[in-house]
Amino acid sequence: MAELSTEDRQRVANGLMRSWSNIWERIGVSSDELLAAVVATDCWIEVEQANYNSALPQAARDALSLAQKTLLFCAVACARVSITFLRRVFGEVD
Repeated sequence: MAELSTEDRQRVANGLMRSWSNIWERIGVSSDELLAAVVATDCWIEVEQANYNSALPQAARDALSLAQKTLLFCAVACARVSITFLRRVFGEVD
């Protein structure tokens, strides 16, 4: 998948800032600093996607689409926050 556009990066940063300000807790970075973190994360994903794909078992590497591999990564990352958080993002999980 392609890197996010500048506009989409800004949307992600705006959404996170709004969400974290209302739901979680105030964050200790400015809007510009958060946008820089979004850009850095997006660039990291672009650089590391081949390593991620190589780390997957061969069966998953061959069978899963790019979108499915991306959702797999997101689900595992969300679960690392908490299963409750994963459920809020993906719905019911066992």
